[in-house]
Amino acid sequence: MNNLEQNYTQPLGLDVGTSRVVVARAQDQNQVYESQLNAFVTLPYSKLAESLLQREDVFHEVQGAEIVVAGNDAEKFAEVFHVDTRRPMANGVLNPGEAHSLAVVRRIVTRLVGRAAVEGQKVFFSVPAQGDNVDGAIRYHEASMRQILAELGYAATPIEEGLAVVYGELAASNFSGVGVSCGSGLCNVCLAVLSVPVISFSVAKAGDFIDANAALVTGDRANRLRIAKENTFQFNGFTGDRQHNALTVYYQEVIAGLIGSLRAHIASAQRLPRLEQAVPLVLSGGTAMPKGFLDHFLKILEAEEFPLRLSEVRVAGDPLHSTARGALMAALC
Repeated sequence: MNNLEQNYTQPLGLDVGTSRVVVARAQDQNQVYESQLNAFVTLPYSKLAESLLQREDVFHEVQGAEIVVAGNDAEKFAEVFHVDTRRPMANGVLNPGEAHSLAVVRRIVTRLVGRAAVEGQKVFFSVPAQGDNVDGAIRYHEASMRQILAELGYAATPIEEGLAVVYGELAASNFSGVGVSCGSGLCNVCLAVLSVPVISFSVAKAGDFIDANAALVTGDRANRLRIAKENTFQFNGFTGDRQHNALTVYYQEVIAGLIGSLRAHIASAQRLPRLEQAVPLVLSGGTAMPKGFLDHFLKILEAEEFPLRLSEVRVAGDPLHSTARGALMAALC
């Protein structure tokens, strides 16, 4: 635990994302962020391997006959051994296919937030909204996160990810508008009026869908596709690069599916408030970061009349930290 964590007694914002876990703290009228990749790899246990990892200060834990390397260090080891990182979360919730899932998330969260500086210190943590594939799993996931944070001495409150984006990005419109978090496991959406959620849902096709399907058609590893997507990919049409073209195809499918779900949910809402003014829509999350994403989103959005008047559509200035920032803002209210 660093000095900031030891002395920090104010509320925290915690984004428990499928790809990354991010903690936000308030400091001098600003926010300070720290994050870890929400991933791990396992190595066969040996005393020599453990001593070497300790010497190099690698984030790890011994579990039986295995050494579990987690967080940012997991990606380095995955590249060394030419394997994909394993994910303790899938579709926005704890991964039922991974026996290490709860232990890894507990260890990553503990590393980021530490023990509460005072008993009952507030933390708001993100949870996904209801969706086709996650309804039942959300309750278990939320209860598990509450338990982890309670064991560390925190008073934990869940906040849906889309609403957190509203808190983090839409203060200028009195927290009225549409917050969209385009993450790895899910795309989360919330329409809020004066900070009150009116429509909230999640869409299953998101960043992991892009990575997995692009990997299938190119023969590359999903982890490599994710890194390429985050670091070099941009919407600039089809090229001679097979990897780029595959990412383009599945990005288009994700954006079309997200906008289709937005239209359907808003159009079918039975008690949609009468909004006297148009409201903003803000996009956040790592999947929304590539250059050209906004242009392509607008192109599909404007192809048909949208059932809600929008004053602007923009990408958040700091997309990776929007959810954590919003969770912190909610905790400070």
